[in-house]
Amino acid sequence: MIIERVGPGDVCLIKREPIKDERGFFARAFCKNELEQAGLCGDIKQVNMSYNIEKGTLRGLHSQVGEDAEDKIVVCVAGEIFDVCVDVRTDSKTFGKWYGANLSAWNGHALYVPKGFAHGYITLTEAVSVLYFVTQFYRHGAEKGYRYDDPALGIKWPIAPPYIVSDKDRAWPLIKL
Repeated sequence: MIIERVGPGDVCLIKREPIKDERGFFARAFCKNELEQAGLCGDIKQVNMSYNIEKGTLRGLHSQVGEDAEDKIVVCVAGEIFDVCVDVRTDSKTFGKWYGANLSAWNGHALYVPKGFAHGYITLTEAVSVLYFVTQFYRHGAEKGYRYDDPALGIKWPIAPPYIVSDKDRAWPLIKL
């Protein structure tokens, strides 16, 4: 695995190093030792999956707060997404800064999203599956969110406006920078 620090805080892009042959490839998708050597990630406690039918589906921006805050590694295993994380730590010098990357089944990239960051993505293809490796169990009531279209954040989504957004995600508050 190649781990590159790319964004605010400890946001990292994780790239697979595939071994290719006539069948396709084989690659390590997760390695606790390599992540720990890079100073990232606690124990993975849960792996979540989302499936998205339509291109232009947006999920986010979400985070868990307090003792339930989590590091997460986001991997797109089918299709392609534009994945975004935003520093929502009010005491951080990078508060409100965001980073986005294309993750796809074919490029093999994953995004490491540290505690204190909100996360979201938009699907760039149909039939998209995403895995989230997280360091905390989900607890209802610990979730917080922010508007994906908040002008203060200025996220440059590659599909604008998104076609499918949940009512919950449309209702999150604007961030106060």
